[in-house]
Amino acid sequence: MAEAVRDAQQEFWSPPSVLDPPATAVPPAVASEEMADACGGCGSEFMIAARFCHTCGLRRAVLTAASTEVRSDAEVIAGLWARNVAWVRNGVGWAADTWREIPFPDWLHYLHFHEIKRWVGLPTAALIAFILGLGCVAGAIGVSLFYKASNLAEFQAIQMWRIEWLLAATASFVAGILLKEPSDSDRE
Repeated sequence: MAEAVRDAQQEFWSPPSVLDPPATAVPPAVASEEMADACGGCGSEFMIAARFCHTCGLRRAVLTAASTEVRSDAEVIAGLWARNVAWVRNGVGWAADTWREIPFPDWLHYLHFHEIKRWVGLPTAALIAFILGLGCVAGAIGVSLFYKASNLAEFQAIQMWRIEWLLAATASFVAGILLKEPSDSDRE
């Protein structure tokens, strides 16, 4: 750094001011030798042209003949990854083609969300709250189907679960009512 200007104001992100830049500036050892891509200590990637790890401070290793085996292992892993990705893509394509070939009944279009929305006459948010309320009612019924009380403590626990499911259903139905747009007859 003999060519750096003495007593020049320098910010931490800018390089030092140089009086006479050399015509042929060769970057440090990074350009002439092949350097490691990731730190051996912490595994983080090196910054561009860095000679030390920004995370743990270890020196950047120079790749040797022994480290080419690591590279070939990395290439093998990359090849496995690419092969697995191609296999998954083919599987998804096969599943999509098979799905299109399945004959569905004509009445199934009535189960589409927009058809239910049109049939019930509720906006989207109110319909979602209504469906959640129906699910909570089904949960309350399911509690009594799956759990049988053999003593008073279990009976009280099952009743509390039913109460919680029904309370959630009530809250969901109230939210659906509040989210419903008023009709023309309600405005008069």
